[in-house]
Amino acid sequence: MTTTQERSISVVTAEAPVGQMATARWTGVFYLGLAVAGVVGTLLVRGTLYVADDPGATLANLVEQAPLARLGIAADISIVAFQALVAVWFYKLFRRENSVAAGSIAAFGLVNATAILVATAFSATALAVAGDVSLAPGGDQAATVQLLYSLNEWAWGLGGLFFGLWLIPMGYVVVTSKTMPAPLGWALMIGGVGYVLSTYITSLMPDAPAAVAGVLTAAATIGEFWMIGYLLFVGARRKG
Repeated sequence: MTTTQERSISVVTAEAPVGQMATARWTGVFYLGLAVAGVVGTLLVRGTLYVADDPGATLANLVEQAPLARLGIAADISIVAFQALVAVWFYKLFRRENSVAAGSIAAFGLVNATAILVATAFSATALAVAGDVSLAPGGDQAATVQLLYSLNEWAWGLGGLFFGLWLIPMGYVVVTSKTMPAPLGWALMIGGVGYVLSTYITSLMPDAPAAVAGVLTAAATIGEFWMIGYLLFVGARRKG
């Protein structure tokens, strides 16, 4: 009987790290998908189509580059899906280390995904209005499209609050659990605070230079890509 119990304990002990590593790898895969979709949607599409001070140009871009606009919508839908998946997998990865922090990562990540989903609804409606004048109040397509893209930008900006909040407990559990390098955790926490501050600055000082937000969120960018690489190539291992 003792031998059977010892073998059982041995199997559980041997398999647990394997399961943890698999969870870390899948978390990294989903996080990488989120990053790629974010680059496509944010930098390549929205930055090309939306002209903040020229409704006519925004409308013309949507009409002339409708396939690109559809790609942007698909990218944003992918962001929502990957954000939701990685939020749940981070909970699965860290729940035994700190259930409150793990639950906070999942909750804030899912709220951020919801904000992006709302933003995507605005940009999808803008594309529909650009293709059908009857959908525009008073027939003013340019003004309607510009309003919808402005709402899209605000939904993204306010969603940044929860993106920052999800990075803070992520960094905290990294530092306290010793499963990953402490500097990685500090980069995530500093970046998370930067995202929160950036949201307030955008709301209170809309004319602030874009470089300010870039500086505040630089640590988050470093921490996120570091986290993706660590999850994919190293995993989560307790260091004593």
